[in-house]
Amino acid sequence: MLQKLINVLYRHPMAKLKHYKRFGGYLQYKQMLRNSKQMEEASLNLPPVQSFTDGPPVYFLTGKNHLYQTLFCIQSLTKISREKFSFILVDDGSFDEALIARVSRQLPGAVAVTQQEIAENLRQILPVEKYPVLNHKRSVYPHLKKLTDVHTLPGSRWKMVLDSDMLFWSEPKDVINWLKKPEQNICMLDCEQSYGYSIKLMESLCGQKIRAKVNVGAIGLANDAINWDDLEKWISILEEKEGANYYLEQALSAMLIGDAPLTILNSSDYIVNPDEQAILNKAGVLHHYVDLAKKGYFQSAWKMVIGNTKVKAN
Repeated sequence: MLQKLINVLYRHPMAKLKHYKRFGGYLQYKQMLRNSKQMEEASLNLPPVQSFTDGPPVYFLTGKNHLYQTLFCIQSLTKISREKFSFILVDDGSFDEALIARVSRQLPGAVAVTQQEIAENLRQILPVEKYPVLNHKRSVYPHLKKLTDVHTLPGSRWKMVLDSDMLFWSEPKDVINWLKKPEQNICMLDCEQSYGYSIKLMESLCGQKIRAKVNVGAIGLANDAINWDDLEKWISILEEKEGANYYLEQALSAMLIGDAPLTILNSSDYIVNPDEQAILNKAGVLHHYVDLAKKGYFQSAWKMVIGNTKVKAN
């Protein structure tokens, strides 16, 4: 009881204050949230983007809380590329009739994969009787669905999944070339090592060397290269020995990749956590707005996608 009281009265408030301070203080943090709301509202007026069934397939795990970012990501991609993409939006568990109708209106031709379809795939490929850990973990840790829900879908053997909180500023030729002729795994390079687990433990489980700084903002893997038995075991042992961690999905992806042939997107072009100047200058090809880059993402970046040039640094 005393521990709970300490957490409520001291540790939780201190953690929040520390979090606010990283973004410039409470007022700037609240302004960032207001900017994110403006972005969400602006997404309602984005022009439709046609999806083509015979185009290179791009997958997003998305839903009510992230569709507006998905739409901006797609908008930015189609503004700088003439390629005719096929967009597949995978339900994160929050799709409803209104959201599906919105997808049909703003992404005509796109595929919306519903929970009903996903559940049937999981019953066949990842039955709960055989994979209790995977099934439980995906229910409490949505990031895992980028593996379980996307890579149990029928269709192409190779699948590229993009995170929604990204924007394209130049044509991603490396990505397009991979989509047209995938031959090996592909991923972004993180700005720092973010696996949440020790490399020693990860390597002992997968039996391979782990590459540094794998980032799953844009990642392409082959369905049949994912050993679900391994994932079931890896999750159990990782969490038993070193606890639950937010970066589990990224750690598992790095373990799946191991030391196999890999296309690594150039980190100076595909930028994870871009700084303020990189954001304002639209540096490189793609920005993945994680951590402190969220501030510039919500304040400036999305406005530049729709042609609002009235953005400036604080």
